[in-house]
Amino acid sequence: MSSASPKVSVIIPTHNRAAFLKEAVESVLQQTYSNLEVLIIDDGSTEDQEEFLGAFKGSYRLIRQEQRGVSAARNRGIMETEGGYIAFLDSDDLWDKRKIQRQVERMESLPDIFLGHTDEIWVRRGVRVNPMKKHQKSGGLIFSKCLLLCMISPSSVIVRRELFERVGLFDESLTACEDYDLWLRVAKDYEVDYIDEKLTIKRGGHEDQLSRKFWGMDRFRVRSLAKLLSEGKLTLEQREEAVRVYREKCLILSSGSSKRGHVEQGLEYAGIASSFDFKDLHGD
Repeated sequence: MSSASPKVSVIIPTHNRAAFLKEAVESVLQQTYSNLEVLIIDDGSTEDQEEFLGAFKGSYRLIRQEQRGVSAARNRGIMETEGGYIAFLDSDDLWDKRKIQRQVERMESLPDIFLGHTDEIWVRRGVRVNPMKKHQKSGGLIFSKCLLLCMISPSSVIVRRELFERVGLFDESLTACEDYDLWLRVAKDYEVDYIDEKLTIKRGGHEDQLSRKFWGMDRFRVRSLAKLLSEGKLTLEQREEAVRVYREKCLILSSGSSKRGHVEQGLEYAGIASSFDFKDLHGD
């Protein structure tokens, strides 16, 4: 594409992942799409990230901040960049070299779409694995699918900047599942585009992943669901679906808490599931 093509701001949050980060940055710089600005947000690393990125000096901008979490890092990146499109890349993930070009071409042809994502390859500890059926990606009106799991990987998205003015930024109060929270806010009002091509490589299995660091990731999802429901901006059908999933997740957390010996916490989640009144959420 020519230099007149829209600018894409690539935001890479990182914390002590210098070895992974080098490969991530390289996958960005190898993109067939050239009108990019690359911003790395170092979220309180003790490693010298620039030492590992020496070969790429001048190709990116690095901002350091005290450790505040991935949501704060991504939000800082949004504020510090200027591209009409924004793409996120976790520092342990990679892109196919055609990823951004394919997405910009698609988004430019779909002016009413604010977010697009791609299919992905999963790699665990260096070995390619197959996602389960429940992780199957899709596009369109996907609010219902987004209630159960995070159905959109941050590293796979491209977003029109104005979307954040419509739905807000990442919730910095959520230690995990901040992406689940944001995609729900998007999917309740907007269709999303999906490119059925494996243009994103998700690498997992390492010890510092949030999904390994915290037990019961649904703890964060129920917080997000409670917030979404309390705002009262869902359709009747969306509310009913969200309440059902909220209850189910609370019951699962109740069982998990009890098994871990956290009896009071288990009873608390059980109480929420049994006493939750759908009518309280929409005034009927």
